[in-house]
Amino acid sequence: MQDREFDALYAAAFPRLVRQLTLVTGDAEAAQDAVQEAFVRAWSRRGTLRAVEVPEAWVRTTAWRLAASRFRRLRRGWELTLRHHRPTSVAEPSPDRLLVERALATVPVNQRRALVLHYLCDLSVEQIAAETGTPAGTIKSWLARGRKALAQSLATEERQSSNV
Repeated sequence: MQDREFDALYAAAFPRLVRQLTLVTGDAEAAQDAVQEAFVRAWSRRGTLRAVEVPEAWVRTTAWRLAASRFRRLRRGWELTLRHHRPTSVAEPSPDRLLVERALATVPVNQRRALVLHYLCDLSVEQIAAETGTPAGTIKSWLARGRKALAQSLATEERQSSNV
């Protein structure tokens, strides 16, 4: 199958296959992921896909198998969770926690990750550097800038809440 033929197949079949799989699974996002993965697999096999009588059917079957596999894994995970963890009630988050979460969401993602790993997961700078593959000096910089951005965001949140 030539690149143009594959592109035409993708353009014509992708929306149709996502709709079909969404109706079967009830989950549009999972359907889109499965169809996309099926097309990735089809792309790597496009030489042999040319011999398939109905390439769209091959992609649909592959997408269905991927979606079914995902749901089996999710169901198994849910069964294990129910078997090993008793449901417990969880207290509502405190206003302070919500304030910190909102403020943290405003911090750039690399700085936020460093802050969470350092202060909530109690990892050292060296451990964060090893886990993220980032130099320790960069982690220190992210922590310093993240603390500053977090402080500014918290101050803004407090000013806004006191004006209410």
